[in-house]
Amino acid sequence: MRLNEPRIYPKEPESWSDAESKQMAPFVADGADMNIFKTLLQHPNLMRRWMVFANHVLFKSSLPIREKELIILRIGFLCQAGYEWAQHVQIALKGGLDSQGIRSAKEGPDMIGISEVDKLLLQATDELHSDAFISDGTWTGLAKHFSQEQLMDIVFTVGQYNLVSMALNSFGVQLDAGIPGEGLSDVKL
Repeated sequence: MRLNEPRIYPKEPESWSDAESKQMAPFVADGADMNIFKTLLQHPNLMRRWMVFANHVLFKSSLPIREKELIILRIGFLCQAGYEWAQHVQIALKGGLDSQGIRSAKEGPDMIGISEVDKLLLQATDELHSDAFISDGTWTGLAKHFSQEQLMDIVFTVGQYNLVSMALNSFGVQLDAGIPGEGLSDVKL
């Protein structure tokens, strides 16, 4: 974690207004009333509008979950977002990414022994992070494996989680209880 304590504290249930309780109800019902959402509740209008896009990327994307999680972990690693990394390692493992795949999200596209598709996804993430552009070679390679819609979802997934990483890092969102690891260097594979 970049910060040891929040700059913006999560809004706890005892201080929620009726409108905020209603906004958080789906998270509470799913047992997902995590610090990220309680922190964003400090700006409920922003949270409400952002959630529409975030829900598409996380739940309605045309990308298979394994590939999407590889991208999310890579951009989280590149942004050194400990909260993002720790949360999505758990999701990635449930979504079919194994320990080698998680390790590749740290090591990047030059890791030996990864598939061509993983290499391309990691390369695209690196290029978007460093240059806000996927090179022609990487795009052409990805287009052999992914539809046009999926290519669009790749770009928007990297962008969404780059934004989320910036917010988590800058706001100092702390790990939720029960999430292992204190950040990127402490995650055990």
